[in-house]
Amino acid sequence: MARYTGPTTKKARVFGEPIYGPDKAFDKRKYPPGQHGLTKRRKQRSDYAIQLNEKQKVKYTYGVLERQFRRLFEHAAAKSGVTGEILLQMLESRLDNVVYRMGIAKSRRAARQLVSHKHILVDGVLTNIPSMLLRPGSVVAVRGKSKGIDVIHGSVHAKRDRMYGWIEWNPEKMEGRYLAHPEREKIPENINEQLIVELYSK
Repeated sequence: MARYTGPTTKKARVFGEPIYGPDKAFDKRKYPPGQHGLTKRRKQRSDYAIQLNEKQKVKYTYGVLERQFRRLFEHAAAKSGVTGEILLQMLESRLDNVVYRMGIAKSRRAARQLVSHKHILVDGVLTNIPSMLLRPGSVVAVRGKSKGIDVIHGSVHAKRDRMYGWIEWNPEKMEGRYLAHPEREKIPENINEQLIVELYSK
């Protein structure tokens, strides 16, 4: 499956929540897309359908392909600790997600594009791999010649609704640090990771 590049509001309506962030269009139409979205009666879903839906929601939220997601799950399962929590921590440590959390981009999709187009430095080294997993202490910065780009400048200096305790950010230097893997209760996304663990455990 190729990475989804279609309308974000339509996909958010499939899952019944704004998985790509605040969305005025979603707020106006919080029902499934399609001709019968408001009226069609939905059959009671099986446990498998619920688990699969949760996995798909996480994949679309973080912009991860199926093979990447399974590989992350296998790595999380091999570590000691709670598999679901470790999986989410690994997703949160992806470079594109950290760029988004720091406010350098207004969405994960935009953050992935900035990384791919070589606007981001990690520990002083230019990288174009959005899926790169950061270690605690990693320094993420906007490349010097990229600091004047309107999209980056506008996003960095926009009013921010939320700061994250596991991320340090200096808007003057356009530089931040990934301090630690976040605790599960501090990750704001509405995700039931246990359903994903149950799905892959079958």
